Amino acid sequence: MAQGNQTKVSEFLLMGFSEDPELQPLIFGLFLSMYLITVFGNLLIILATISDSHLHTPMYFFLSNLSFVDIGFTSTTIPKMLWNIHTQSQVITYEACIFQMHFFTLFIGLDIFLLTVMAYDRFMAICHPLRYTVIMNPQICGLMMLVSWIISLLHALLESLMVLQLSFCTVLEIPHFFCELNQMIQLASSDTFLNNMVMYFVAVFLAGGSLFGIIYSYSQIMFCICEISSSQGKYKAFSTCASHLSVVSLFYCTGLGVYLSSAATHGSHSIITASVMYTVITPMLNPFIYSLRNKDLKRGLKMLFGKENIKVSIVLGLEKCL
Repeated sequence: MAQGNQTKVSEFLLMGFSEDPELQPLIFGLFLSMYLITVFGNLLIILATISDSHLHTPMYFFLSNLSFVDIGFTSTTIPKMLWNIHTQSQVITYEACIFQMHFFTLFIGLDIFLLTVMAYDRFMAICHPLRYTVIMNPQICGLMMLVSWIISLLHALLESLMVLQLSFCTVLEIPHFFCELNQMIQLASSDTFLNNMVMYFVAVFLAGGSLFGIIYSYSQIMFCICEISSSQGKYKAFSTCASHLSVVSLFYCTGLGVYLSSAATHGSHSIITASVMYTVITPMLNPFIYSLRNKDLKRGLKMLFGKENIKVSIVLGLEKCL
């Protein structure tokens, strides 16, 4: 590659959804609403699991971590897009772009690991209930989370360092609303063979291995459910998995849709639309999916709001006394 292409780029242009000025307020309002719902909904899940001692179980421990990751997931991309719309600018600096790509890669890796660990947790709870409390003890759960963080951090660091070695043209337009790893590699002017090899190997190893683990866990769960004699017992066993299975299906189907659409067509709008599904819609829907038919979580939320009401009543009572 010619040395002229080694010029360090200082900024990129995030093209976003549309350059039409009339659509910008609509896009801003829509994504601001979805972002606030995502943060507020997932924050409620975290606070409910902390406040209710009945929710101090492995399943809700992993769920609260998933909620934290989903908040970080959306906070990595949406605020910058909203700021660009507000300031009527498409600019993102090179450093901010690498920063965004790094944390997006980190959180998506954690999402994949957590969904896998949660499937294993349901497998142990249904197929090995007598050994569940022994195997899924707090130390093991904490170790699973620590390993997930370490692997995800190392993966994100590796991808970021490899992108830092690439050279770019001085003016670059990213046909997306955030700096996504695949888009960054495609826009590089230097040789990206090694980057592509690492990216696809990790995708197959992590995402593919995770999906295989989830499918295996649920295949074993289905066998165990079929062996339950009472229909009520079958329903109760399946209901504990329904929420997680819905989240897994939504996450993987939309995630695969992004990469299949990017492979089939180079149209940026179709890729952006598919990306919104797993980067924005899925984290926003997760709290609703998990709390919709979950009596334990509903009780935790009621206790949370009950405590807040008690605190408000005490404060108002003290004010009247004073």
